[in-house]
Amino acid sequence: MPGTDAREAAKTSTGALEQLPFLPELPARGPGADMIGRSAGLLVELFAEVQPSGWRFADRPGRDTRRAHSWLGEDLDALEEFAQGYQGALKVQAVGPWTLAASVELRHGEKALADPGACRDIAGSLAEGLRRHLAELRKRLPGAQLVLQLDEPSLPAVLSGQVKTASGFQRLRSIDRQVAEESLRELIRSLDVPVLVHSCAPEVPIPLLRRAGVAGISLDFGLLTEREDEDLGEAIEAGTAILAGVVPAVEAGSSDPAGSVTVVRRLWRRLGLDPELLGRRVLVTPTCGLAGASPAYARQALSLAVKGARSLVDNPE
Repeated sequence: MPGTDAREAAKTSTGALEQLPFLPELPARGPGADMIGRSAGLLVELFAEVQPSGWRFADRPGRDTRRAHSWLGEDLDALEEFAQGYQGALKVQAVGPWTLAASVELRHGEKALADPGACRDIAGSLAEGLRRHLAELRKRLPGAQLVLQLDEPSLPAVLSGQVKTASGFQRLRSIDRQVAEESLRELIRSLDVPVLVHSCAPEVPIPLLRRAGVAGISLDFGLLTEREDEDLGEAIEAGTAILAGVVPAVEAGSSDPAGSVTVVRRLWRRLGLDPELLGRRVLVTPTCGLAGASPAYARQALSLAVKGARSLVDNPE
């Protein structure tokens, strides 16, 4: 979300999305509030700090780790205030293990993705950190049914060998798809909540994510091509929830909530799926995070997502 006011963001989250409020992230506050720094702060016995080149693992917790913990605590306090007594689904999110490995450098300066041992350590540390994070949320909001979203925008690049080295002149070797799948499967199995994976990149590996055990997949529908039709159809018929990113993440003129889901109906007809499944298998979302939007448009985008979803339920044809 845009801005730096945790209470305002929590108020928007719980007010605009009454049936699926979420724990907001406010990257405008600076390092430690950004998606990588926030998730690095969740790691157990692994610590990261900001260097001129970006986030890098360190020997001990420093100012950046303390800052990440402080901002997360502030966000939890704000959400607890506005969601007190809430009963129902509540979404929290963290960066997934492969995007973390592709984004954080080892002490000698190369991306952690280049070291298989480091990748395993990140996945294990993240799993433990997420278990603690979810336990804290349950303590604060005992009526909430938690849903975890793993942000994996770098996963397609990790699998295709498109992640650049720290120097930027070469690319790291691709990660074996079976290794990537098993790592995600182990992480998902270690958590007792439904796990969604969000990737606002082209060529999201839908079958891999399904086999890893995700409950839902969040996609930017503007990046889909007909090559993904078969994979999407199989996922939908198997019961995987599809989070359809169709509402622009930044203001793009006047927006019609009914028009925003036209692409979803068009996909449904192309796949020959039962229209009645639309209201049960599809959630409507912005295409990606709203941190680059104005506060007013961020609220509007959430409202458009709600209205678009209602349109799919009320008029599936």
